[in-house]
Amino acid sequence: MLGREVPQVVFKTRVRDDSIGGDNPFRWQDVTTAEIFGRGKRIVAFSLPGAFTPTCSNEQCPGFERLYDDIKGHGGVDEVYCIAVNDAFVMYQWSLKLGLKNIKMLPDGSGRFTRLMGMLVDKDALGFGYRSWRYAMVVDDGVVSAWFEEPGINDDGADQDPYTVSTPENILGWVRANPVR
Repeated sequence: MLGREVPQVVFKTRVRDDSIGGDNPFRWQDVTTAEIFGRGKRIVAFSLPGAFTPTCSNEQCPGFERLYDDIKGHGGVDEVYCIAVNDAFVMYQWSLKLGLKNIKMLPDGSGRFTRLMGMLVDKDALGFGYRSWRYAMVVDDGVVSAWFEEPGINDDGADQDPYTVSTPENILGWVRANPVR
């Protein structure tokens, strides 16, 4: 993955638009990988199996939220994104449930980005269907410069949902040691 450009896809997102009014003042907005990971940007992104799942909800997202300022304060990081093979509605509700204020949620509802990254796995053994394997990355100017993939990627559910490599602490250590020059 190192040195590879992130795939060019369009994410289907929802953004608040107060001109809509009512109980659901959000509209659809397409966002491209070029806009997120483009030239002149250093982005931290982490991907996980799914919203509302135990490790993702109790450890990974809260950890990145807790260390957000430290991660952004070192190495020239512009933003931190959470990617999951869930739709924009689920990602929004999950972020509310977790009380996230800083991390940007990036819905990959169709799994296209995740598939093109080579990280789409079949979690049917758990009743999930296709989801992302857990990983984190640092992307500089659209190119993967650091890669943290959990061991044992598989399609048969023969894992304990590992979470040792793609932690915010590992990302923070890497960006501190590799500032943008």
